[in-house]
Amino acid sequence: MARRKIAKGEDYGDFYENLQALAEEKGIDSEILAEKIKYAIERSLKSNLHFDDDEDFVKVEIDPKNKVFDVSILKEVIEVEDTLYEPEKEIVLEEARKIDPTLEVGDRVRCPIDTKMFKRIAAKNAKDLIRQGFSNAERQHLSEIWGQYENEAVSAVVTKIEPQTRHVTLEINHNEVLLLKDDQIPGETFEVGQVVKVFISGVSKEYKEGEKNQYLKVSRTDKWLIKRLFELECPEIYDGTVEIKAVSRAPGSRSKIAVMSSDPNVDAVGACIGPQRSRINAVIKEIRGEKIDVVLYSDDPEEFIMQALKPAETLRVIISDPNPEKRSCKVIVPDNQLSLAIGNKGQNAWLAAKLTGYKIDIKAQSAVTPKDYETVPLIEKPKPEAETPEQSGQ
Repeated sequence: MARRKIAKGEDYGDFYENLQALAEEKGIDSEILAEKIKYAIERSLKSNLHFDDDEDFVKVEIDPKNKVFDVSILKEVIEVEDTLYEPEKEIVLEEARKIDPTLEVGDRVRCPIDTKMFKRIAAKNAKDLIRQGFSNAERQHLSEIWGQYENEAVSAVVTKIEPQTRHVTLEINHNEVLLLKDDQIPGETFEVGQVVKVFISGVSKEYKEGEKNQYLKVSRTDKWLIKRLFELECPEIYDGTVEIKAVSRAPGSRSKIAVMSSDPNVDAVGACIGPQRSRINAVIKEIRGEKIDVVLYSDDPEEFIMQALKPAETLRVIISDPNPEKRSCKVIVPDNQLSLAIGNKGQNAWLAAKLTGYKIDIKAQSAVTPKDYETVPLIEKPKPEAETPEQSGQ
């Protein structure tokens, strides 16, 4: 049957004009949005008419280019009405031949849904489905354009602040993204129009209709935001001369980064701090005054742990257990450095442990006992032997 164009008497308003405007605003193809509407209408009609999801009685065709809007039910042609007659799915031969004179019993005919009936059903059930479809289309579009930016920092504009939840709506690439309160730096406030840097910590690369686990996650608390901000401020990091080897962070309070230089003539720590602290201050400003310790990385775990505990001075680091599953150490510090090494509420020690990957036990020099010098040997795991032809079955 030929497709049905919108009749002049049907009050669809500026449906296609609005659809096109929305598509341009979101940067999404209008045909994709039309597909979401089609899906929502089909689901809504099947629900209202009590059809199973796998039944193909409902047919919806939406074509923005040709302005086709057709909502129909495929009904089976029967001879006459009987006690089992189902008007939602069946049509008697006499009525069917008014649509197509060539029809016979057993054929299926496309019967347009009455406009008023469709509007009533759509208003009741399809609205939320259409909204969800648009949201899914937007997430799919963002996944496609953001896939290359996963684990990167981007600029975002604050467009809305929810007073109750404190969730913040951001605009990135003309699309709205939600920055949840838990992903905001503790204590920070926002203003509409403000530009902030966010870290794209999660991007779905695959998209399936109705998949609930699709997400685009942005964060201001992710530790790798610190790394990306330093890359923007420090040319030596951007060109690879200086490398950030590890980052640990207590958002809103303090961060530590471990850096090393591939050029002996370049001071890795000095490059990150910058002339008159200009580079590190720019990063600190972006993360609302969060303190940052820049320390030297070392492949020697004892030296690395000593660096990680700065600004505290250490006398000795004893690797008590070097095995990867239980890496731990004892750190001996001067008595007057104990509180500084541990930090407020243990924060300095905790950040150093996260930075190095070692469990750190800090002891004042006067409290050290011979037991503190005990160590566990590294257990060498045997390498798997190569299979012989007989073992492999060859």
